[in-house]
Amino acid sequence: MPRHYLDHASTSTLRPAARAAVVAALEAAPGDPARLHEDALAHRAAIERAREHVAGLLGARPREVVFTSGATESIVTAAWGAAARQGGPAHQVVTAVEHSAVRESADRAGPVTVVGVDRHGRVDADAVLAAVTPTTALVHVQWGNHEVGTEQPVTDVVAGCRARRVLVHVDAAQAAGRVPIAFAELGADLLSVSAHKLGGPPGVGALLVRRGRRLPALFVGGDQERARRAGLENGPAIAGFGAAAAELAASGRLAAEAAEQRRLAARLAAGASALPGVELLGHPTLRLPHLVCLAIAGVEPQPVLLGLDRAGIAAHSGSSCSSEVLEPSPVLAAMGVDAQRSLRLSVGWDTTDADVDAAVAALDGVLAGLRRLGGGQASETGTA
Repeated sequence: MPRHYLDHASTSTLRPAARAAVVAALEAAPGDPARLHEDALAHRAAIERAREHVAGLLGARPREVVFTSGATESIVTAAWGAAARQGGPAHQVVTAVEHSAVRESADRAGPVTVVGVDRHGRVDADAVLAAVTPTTALVHVQWGNHEVGTEQPVTDVVAGCRARRVLVHVDAAQAAGRVPIAFAELGADLLSVSAHKLGGPPGVGALLVRRGRRLPALFVGGDQERARRAGLENGPAIAGFGAAAAELAASGRLAAEAAEQRRLAARLAAGASALPGVELLGHPTLRLPHLVCLAIAGVEPQPVLLGLDRAGIAAHSGSSCSSEVLEPSPVLAAMGVDAQRSLRLSVGWDTTDADVDAAVAALDGVLAGLRRLGGGQASETGTA
C-alpha cells in the first residue's frame, strides 16, 4: 500500500539538495572548524556559506544567525537570555496559543502574562502590548500557529514592542520556508526557526539575534558561534540547512512552493469539510499555506489516526507537543473549541494531488466506519 505523508507541520521531507550537502560534509576529511589547518578551514567555510544562505532566506545579516539544535533550543535561549540580561526572574508576555517550548520556557524564566485569542486563534496586538509592564523582559509572538495555521499580527506587535523598548521574540518555526520573512524589515530582536520544518535535516536550527542585541549564552565553555553557543558545530546538519535555505531562496522558489501548498491545502480542507461532522478550524483567510486543522464531532482522535495510518495516511491530532498520548490541545482550548477531537493534516514541498485525494477518501471511510461502530469512543486511558 502506498504511503501518503501529510504531517509536514511536524517535520518535512528532506530535500535532495539538503541530503547531498549532509552526505558531502560527512564524507569530507575530519576537522574542527575552530582550528587553523586546511581540513578544519574547509569545514569553517562550509558553515559560513550555510550561514549566508540561511540569512538570505530570512532577510538577515549572516552575523545575526546563531546556529542551534533547533527551534526549541532557540526559544529557550531567547527566554532564558532575556531574563538573565535583566539580572534574574523577569516578566514575559506570551499568547495563549504559543508552542509549549515558548510557554514552558517563559514560565521557568519568571512571571508570565498570558494573552487570550479569539475563536480563530488570533491574538489582538493591542491586548499583547497592554500586557507589557516596566519589568517586562521579553514578549513572545508566533508568526503562525502550529496547530490551526492562523497567522498573528506580528508586524503590529513588533512595532509596538520597539516603541516601548521591550525585547520581542518571534517563533517562526512553522512560517520559515513557507512565507516571506524579512528579519531586518520586521524589526524583531529575536526569531527562531528549525531546519527540519522546511526540508532540511533534523537537529539544527537558528536563533536570529538582531545586531547590537546581547544575550548571555545558554551553552558555555567555548567560543563557537562567536561565543554565543558553545560546543562543536554540527557541520553536516548545518550544511544541509544551508542547502535547503539556498534552494528556497532561489528566484521565485518560495513563492511557487507556497502557492502550490496553499492550493493543495485548500483542496484538502474543502474535501474534508464536506464530510459529515467535520469543520475547518483557524482563521478563514489569515493562515499559513500548508496546514489544515479539522474539528471532528463525535469521534475520538486515536481511532481516527489509527484508521488513517492503516489506510496509508500519516497525520496528527491533539496537542502538537505530545508524542505518546493524545492530550487535549491547549491551543484549541484557548480558542474555545473542542480540545479533545481534532485532526491536523499538513502538506509540504513534495505533496501531490494524489496525496490529498487519498487522505480525503481515507478520512471519509474511517469516519463512516467508526460511526457505524458507535463513534470510535476511546477510554479514559487513551486506548480505543
